[in-house]
Amino acid sequence: MKVPSTYALVALIALGLVIQAPLVRAVGASARLQTAVTIFSGVFVQAVPFLVLGVLVSGGIAAFVSPAVLRKVLPRNEAAAIGVAGLAGMALPGCECGVVPVARRLTDQGAPGSVALAFMLSAPAINPVVLISTAVAFPGEPGMVAARFTGSLATAVAMGFLWSKFGRPAWLLPKAGHGHCVVGRTRWEVFTEAARHDLLQASAFLVLGAVAAAALHVLVPPSWYEHLAGQMVIAIVVLAVLAIVLALCSEADAFVAASMSALPLLPRLVFLVVGPAVDVKLFAMQAGTFGRAFAMRFAPLTFVVAVVCGALAGYVFLGGAR
Repeated sequence: MKVPSTYALVALIALGLVIQAPLVRAVGASARLQTAVTIFSGVFVQAVPFLVLGVLVSGGIAAFVSPAVLRKVLPRNEAAAIGVAGLAGMALPGCECGVVPVARRLTDQGAPGSVALAFMLSAPAINPVVLISTAVAFPGEPGMVAARFTGSLATAVAMGFLWSKFGRPAWLLPKAGHGHCVVGRTRWEVFTEAARHDLLQASAFLVLGAVAAAALHVLVPPSWYEHLAGQMVIAIVVLAVLAIVLALCSEADAFVAASMSALPLLPRLVFLVVGPAVDVKLFAMQAGTFGRAFAMRFAPLTFVVAVVCGALAGYVFLGGAR
């Protein structure tokens, strides 16, 4: 861990110790704060094991699996390669942040942009860690797992085909060297650096998501949820936009979605399909990695495709209005 990060962590722990007593008194005096703390703790504690597992897997992929390996197994036919790259997300999982530079390295090594983008969208959305966390967050609802897998894979493959049809190489920055480079460093160093980076970033967004879940329970009147639940299209759009703003890690977002129990499953499914595909942090990373011209075109179209694919998967596997 870098020295500034160590100082920041020590300062945060010291601050927590100082404000612990008055904070406990404040929470004990307010029923709403007690509810908020309970919800926050529940979401955070449930999600942390999957977040840590996802970070370890992502670090392992960065250290031991070169994009050249994936490049070699891809079919020469572009249409078939898009499908294979989409399904490869199951075997080569990674968090949203870590997979963007991997996609860039794929294009640098000669893979078609459509193939790299299909992999970039599928890896954080359909990998086993994400699917298991979804099953744990929604016990008794196997349709959520199937719908999330189908909606996310459809989004990745559809965007791959759309890029192959309409995308232009000129929209991509002609530069390389992104991501966790292994040159001059041991695999253990690459693993620890990748895992540390992903853990710090993902943990920050998990805290934000848990705070948002708690706030939605105690600040939003129940009548608003009842009204939103009766307006399916509006509920889908609201949660899709919320997924962009919260920018949660895909290994933890299912627990935040599960906490929104007053809403039907369909808009919560769209929340889970949109989040790993497009959010504020991904837009920034894609703009820096591939260029602003790419991000300005790719992100809005991905949002629309993810909403449509998520909604269609929900109607197939969840019966629509559930």
